[in-house]
This record gives sequence, C-alpha cells and structure tokens, in this order.
Amino acid sequence: MEKFKSVKESRVSITELMLPSHSNFGGKVHGGHILNLMDQIAFACASKHSQQYCVTASVNRVNFLNPIEVGELVTLKASINYTGRTSMVVGVRVESENITSGTKKHCNSSYFTMVAKGTDGKNVPVPGLIISDDQGVRRFARSKYRKLEAQERDTKFESKSFNSQDYIKELESENIKIDMK
Repeated sequence: MEKFKSVKESRVSITELMLPSHSNFGGKVHGGHILNLMDQIAFACASKHSQQYCVTASVNRVNFLNPIEVGELVTLKASINYTGRTSMVVGVRVESENITSGTKKHCNSSYFTMVAKGTDGKNVPVPGLIISDDQGVRRFARSKYRKLEAQERDTKFESKSFNSQDYIKELESENIKIDMK
C-alpha cells in the first residue's frame, strides 16, 4: 500500500440520465435516488483511494438546493477531502444539466465519511493525502474541524450527562410546549 496518494489519483465522476422511474410523486427526481448515487460514488472514490472495500460511516448534511427534472443529466463528482487512520471524508458534488438548453444547476454537496475494511471485516489503515493547493488545505481543515465539532456535539448531548434544565429557557421561544410535571 502506498503511504500517501494525491487527490487526483482517486477522483471519480459519473453522469446519468434521469428517467421517469427515478421520479417522486411531485414529478421531480426522488431525493432517495440521488442519495443512493451519492453513496455509490463515495464508495468508489474511497475504495479507489484505499484499495479496500469501504463502508459508509456517516453522511454530513445533505441540502437539496435545486430540484432535478426527469430528462436531465446528473453529474456526480467525488474526491477525498480528508484522511484519518482508517477513515476518509469524501466530498460529493451533484450537478444537473438540461440537455436541450445546456443550463447547469448545482443541486447539492455533501460529505461522506467512509471506513476501509480488510477481508476480515476489521478497519484497516488508509493512505494519507497529498495536498498540493490552497483548496486542498481548506477542504482537509474543514473536514477535520467538522469531525471535532460532531464529536463535541455528540458528547454534549449524551443522555447520561444531559440536563434538560440547562436548555428549557433557551427553548421557550421555539415552536414547543414543555409540560414536564
């Protein structure tokens, strides 16, 4: 296994035509179909980087910015943004293109944490990342801090240490009725 790999070495892109079978009741492409495609490309990118079978550990926020129409081409682009010891953060960008007008829309971006698995099913080390530009440093740093913030948030709201009285005053202005007797 190589000790380090460049972002370019594992970058992946796919384009697919959106068919009527991909649509929801509103006539737009179903978000679940797009999530499935995103998971597939994140797997391909992480597996290419690690040269191992990879599993999805988490998905960081998916905001659907623009709807995707049946008949449009959807392009998904994925690259490794961060490498830990056995995990990788894969940045995935989704764009749609109207075939007749050529109009392109950014539909969403998300970050998939993927973990490399050995043949025995245990986590295995992954190659580090060679970063060669400011954009790469920005993406790596953002992923590192997003990971730290998630750990802090999870710890802060663990049920065994959570005290609801610390938050009740804050929640009074929300669309909630607290009736704890």
